[in-house]
Amino acid sequence: MSTVVITGTQWGDEGKGKIVDYLAQQAETVVRFQGGSNAGHTVAVHGEEYKLRLLPSGILYKGTHNIIANGVVVDPEVMLQEMDAMEKRGIDVSGIRLSDRAHVVMPYHRLMDGIGDEARGKEKIGTTKRGIGPCYMDRDDRIGIRVCDLMDKEEFARKLKANLARKNQELQAIYHHEPLEYEDVLEEYLGYAERIRPYVCDTITLLNEEIASGRRILFEGAQATMLDIDYGTYPYVTASHPVSGGVAVGTGVAPKKIDKVVGVVKAYCTRVGEGPFPTEQLGAVGDKIREAGHEYGTVTGRPRRTGWLDACVVRYAGLLSGIDYMAITRLDILDDFDEIKMCTGYRYKGELLPGMPASLKVLAEVEPVYETFPGWKTDTSCIRDYDALPEQAKKYLERLAETTHIAIGIVSVGPNRDQTIILAKDMFA
Repeated sequence: MSTVVITGTQWGDEGKGKIVDYLAQQAETVVRFQGGSNAGHTVAVHGEEYKLRLLPSGILYKGTHNIIANGVVVDPEVMLQEMDAMEKRGIDVSGIRLSDRAHVVMPYHRLMDGIGDEARGKEKIGTTKRGIGPCYMDRDDRIGIRVCDLMDKEEFARKLKANLARKNQELQAIYHHEPLEYEDVLEEYLGYAERIRPYVCDTITLLNEEIASGRRILFEGAQATMLDIDYGTYPYVTASHPVSGGVAVGTGVAPKKIDKVVGVVKAYCTRVGEGPFPTEQLGAVGDKIREAGHEYGTVTGRPRRTGWLDACVVRYAGLLSGIDYMAITRLDILDDFDEIKMCTGYRYKGELLPGMPASLKVLAEVEPVYETFPGWKTDTSCIRDYDALPEQAKKYLERLAETTHIAIGIVSVGPNRDQTIILAKDMFA
């Protein structure tokens, strides 16, 4: 048995796609276990960029199985657009498998995501308006439409009619929006159903059989720890569980079948949307990080909020997910800084906090305790051996490992596959 989970340790956009893509060279199956098309991964291969929203990053390896598991909410239009785009670029999509238990994002989910968040006014979450939250809400309200329903024309028509009656009433009465037409939605989605039918299966049985047979499995999360619905900066979070525990409920694979967890850590911090961000830099430093790192959303194009690395957040993520190794990304973005800071603690009303506060009011008022490191002022993008890194860079990384109690397994110094330094050789051991 050899199973590895990749999870984000910050607010997302840590470069998980690059790490998954790199480790997928050793994997035989890559599994997306939560989230939806609101999360994007950018993978660079031989100077070409691939922007992925629903498809697992293993899609770029011929012969690899790519599973979209039951914990993912699936917009079939987006899925098919991605598959078509991949095929046009010569990528084989025949290895994709979609869970028959996954929930389907409907047009009313996207519509209500947008107008619903705007209706919050100053309390808006800042969603991507992709319908993810409303789809998960319908799942929990037990009125969701699953892929297995979409595969059954009569069952889908019945559920769609019942849901539209309810949703149209909400759209008109609450948001003063015109209703959606049943026949239009029915025809559109039945068209999607026929195209995705060959890829639909019972992924729970498939995955457990593959694990039992000894296949190397990589579980790929979207978003990250601080956006987890329970453990993140609630309510400015996503609607699912990006922590490693989300693998079990999002795939039907028991926790005891998970061997290792790798936490992806960007060498600085970013986040999108609203909510507290203790190490955010609003001035010249933040602008420099954003421009050096091209920190704009993969899906939305929105400029990301930027700041110094927050080791408190990474330490919290390690606790929640049982992280064995950190995969440090984008170290090269810091190459040109004269000095670099790392937050190693939070002080609130004069006292150091022992952990991550649940209260957003407290988190918004904490004083980050910074440690300052001299910059290395050296191009690291061509370095492939850890010992060859500048001493200042190694001190920065080793202090992060020390304060988070997590070993460093990978250091990435650029977007391409070959710009990767491997310290841990036993990821799939």
